[in-house]
This record gives sequence, structure tokens and C-alpha cells, in this order.
Amino acid sequence: MSRDEKKDNSQRFREIREVLHRNRITRGVTPEKLRIILEELGPTYIKLGQIMSLHSDILPKAYCDELMKLNSDVTPMPFDVVEDVIDHSYRQDWREVFESIEKEPLGSASIAQVHRAKLRTGEDVIVKVQRKGIYDTMARDIGLLHRLVKLMPPVGDFRNLVDLDMVLDEMWAVAQEEMDFLKEAANMEEFAHNNRDIVYVTEPKVYHEFSTSRVLVMDYIGGVPIDDVDSLRAQGYDLDEVGTKFANSFIKQVMDDGFFHADPHPGNVKVADGKIVWIDMGMMGRLTEKDRRTMARGVQGIALHDVAMVENAVLEIGDFRGRPDRGQLYQDLKKFLAEYGSASMGTLDIAEALQALMEIMKANKIRLPHGVTMLCRGLTHVEGVLAKISPDINMMQIAATRYTDDLLQHVDWKKEWEKNARMLYRSARKGAEIPALMTDALKEYLEGQATVNIDLHSSEDLSFVVFSSVRNIVIGVCIAALLVSSSIICVTDMTPKVFGIPLLGFAGYAFALVSSTLLTVRYIYHKLKKK
Repeated sequence: MSRDEKKDNSQRFREIREVLHRNRITRGVTPEKLRIILEELGPTYIKLGQIMSLHSDILPKAYCDELMKLNSDVTPMPFDVVEDVIDHSYRQDWREVFESIEKEPLGSASIAQVHRAKLRTGEDVIVKVQRKGIYDTMARDIGLLHRLVKLMPPVGDFRNLVDLDMVLDEMWAVAQEEMDFLKEAANMEEFAHNNRDIVYVTEPKVYHEFSTSRVLVMDYIGGVPIDDVDSLRAQGYDLDEVGTKFANSFIKQVMDDGFFHADPHPGNVKVADGKIVWIDMGMMGRLTEKDRRTMARGVQGIALHDVAMVENAVLEIGDFRGRPDRGQLYQDLKKFLAEYGSASMGTLDIAEALQALMEIMKANKIRLPHGVTMLCRGLTHVEGVLAKISPDINMMQIAATRYTDDLLQHVDWKKEWEKNARMLYRSARKGAEIPALMTDALKEYLEGQATVNIDLHSSEDLSFVVFSSVRNIVIGVCIAALLVSSSIICVTDMTPKVFGIPLLGFAGYAFALVSSTLLTVRYIYHKLKKK
């Protein structure tokens, strides 16, 4: 690291420390305080906070909800800096590619800003330009945050509930993908391919020949934000139709493609020329075929009020941090189904149910795949839009209908019949063996050969109580033995003597007194601490 880099790091470290000190971080980190701190630290930290809000599987819900309030609108780069970024990326003057670029940006966020422009060939386009030096700035700040995490006192819920180093690593991975505009261009191409047969869905065309890792050129598409109710009505749109198509499009991305828009807030979804237009695909979610099948079984388990089916889905899709407490997980899921399992498919709030399920997984130290956490965030945005433009639409009902239709259309009835026939045959064979197995078990019992294996697992609290009790009993017995032996020594004429009693007996009495005093003080201290 050069001397200038060390100087920059030291200066930035002081700035961060001043912000943390001003917000009294040593007194704990509340959700609101965390949001304020990130806003004061600037655009880089605002973006990190927005990415953190995706991690509802490991961050408490209150923190995620608060971080979603972070405003990504920041002071735009001066136009001469924009020109410099484009020129450096193209290695030539931008006028060789564009006839004109509007100086006022259409929007300015923490990572990039967008300008309307016209190519020399005449097409109206949008130019997305990455902030100068943003990659190096974020890399430096992530490194500093790792250092600050080690200095953060273990006060409040935030430090105690999550592994902040792990969160920072995941945030950095997501941020790097979002800063690579070639990755975003590839995302747009994949999205276009997946939705090529959906007539009411579209996306901007990417001009690959003019796009680089720091400059993205795509078609200019007007339209209005999908939640602009007044404008949609003024243009003659049926809001229920718009909402249904919007929900159908998102569900299709999740259930059919396994590749979905992870940040579908109103600024990233427009309505133009009768179509739903999806833009800004720097943050996309992926679900594997296995994840989708497992989630489908979980939803089916909720509908059937089958705790075991939901538990198996959770265990299959989750990643445990430590040894799971199956009993506790079962009870938590049972309570969950008591609240949500009785709701009909048409009335179930899927975003709320998923959030409640994720709270259970957090309590049981289970992490979800990144794609699933992004899905929960996406569902929250989609349902927020639907609540504004068409409150009567229920995503769960649409998803259930789509799932049923897809099942009926694509199910292989012959294969299903063969599978069920095999299961019935295996069950019949195993059932026929039950009388013989019972006979063998009873025979072993009568002959005294039966053995029973019991594996007992106690809770941490019970283990602590048992350990403390046994330890105190052992120490008490040792002190009693010491007192008895010292008393026996004292009736002898053993020398040397102290205060008229043998030195060894005196030492035994003193050690017993000190040990008893320490045990008493420790007991009183723990009693006061619990209060």
C-alpha cells in the first residue's frame, strides 16, 4: 500500500470514527441509528445499506425495514466527470459515438447516474455511467468496515445476532456484480430471452457495441412508473389489468425461469405502449430447480397444514449454523401453521407469511440461499405496488392458479402412476414384515437380549444448571473434608504451630474459609446480575 493510500485510509477512518462517535455507537445500534449513520457516511454506505436490507434471513426484520428507507438519490457527478468516465471507457472522445448527451441526468444513484442521449445513427438512448472511482472507494470502505467491526462493542442486539464480517463479504460480492455493467447487460439479454413470448412484457434493448463495464447504453423507453395511478388512468389503462399482468410476470420469472428482478420497486418498472417494462437489472435473483421444487413443497405443506412437510422443506433448503434443535423448530413451525395454515390460498399474504417463516429460521440459526432472501425482498416490493394500484389482487391466488395449471399441463401421469404403484408395493412388502419383526422383538425381550439406545440432548440452560450444581457439591464436599482433616490435625502436637495450633491445620482452616467466601460472593453476584 502506497503512502497516499495509507493517508486516504487514515483520513476516511477518522471520518467514520467521528460519525460513529457522534451517533454514540457505544450505547448500542438501533435500526434508526444504523440508517442515520449510513446516510451520514455517504453514497457508498447508502448502497451497502440497501444491499443489507436484502438479508432478512440473518438481519432482524426491524433493521431490514429501516434500511429499505435509505434514499438512493445522491448529488450527481458534474458533466465533465461524466465525459471523462465515458472517454476513458471508450478510449476515444464520446462524440465519436453520440451525437449528443443531455447534461442534466435523469437520475443519480450511489453507483451510477443516467443521461438521455442520441447516437450518431439517430437512435434515442439512455447512457448509464458509473461513478468515477466507485469500485476503489467501496473496496476501501469495506476493508475499513471489517476493521471497525472488530472494534465494535458487543452492545445491543445487532452485534449479538449476526456475523457482521460475513454480511460485509456478501454485500461486497453483490455490490461487485452491480458495478459490472457487462453483467447487467447479460442479465437484460437473459431476461429478454426468457420473456420473448410474453407480449405484454418488454425491456430496453442493449447496445452491446457501445457498452463496457462502466458505461451501459440501452434504448430510451418513456412511459410512466407502474404506481403512478393518476397518469395510468389518464392514459386509459385498466389498473386491475395492469396489476394482474405485473403479478403474473413476476410469478413467471420466479416459478418458470428461476431468474427474477430482485428490486422491482416502482422506479424500476414502467408501463409504456400497453406493456410492463422492466428496467435496471443490476440486481437479479436466481433460484435453482431444486430450490423451486423445495419451495413448492413448502407452500403445499402450508396449504395442507402439514408441519412435517414444511419442516422437511426448511431443512432441505436451509443452511444450519450449528446443530439444529429439531424439537424447537417443529414447535415454531406448528405455531406458524396455526396462524397462516388456516388461511385460504386466496387470502394468504405471501410476503407476510414468508417473513414470519424467515423469522423462525433466524431464531433457529438457519440461513437461506441468497436467491430466496432476494425473492422475499422482491415480493415485498411487488405487493406494495399491487396495494397501491389494485388492492383486490392477491399474488398467492395467482401463484396457486398458475401452479395448478402448470401441474395439470405438464404432469406425466404415467410416470406418476408408476411412482405411486412402486410406493404402494414397497409399503405392502414392509407391512407384511411387521408381524415377524414384532415376534423377533418380543422374543429378544423375553430372553433378556433386548437393548434400547437412548440419545438425550439437554438445553444449554439445563446443562449449565446441572454443571453448576455438581461443581458446587464437589467443592462443598472438598471444603468439608478439609475442615475435618484440619480439625484432626489440630488435636495433635504437630509442629510448627501458629496461634497454638499446628501450621498445617491452620492452613487448612484458612483455605476452607477463603474458598467458602469466594463461593458466597460468586452466588450473590449472579443473583444480583439476574435481577
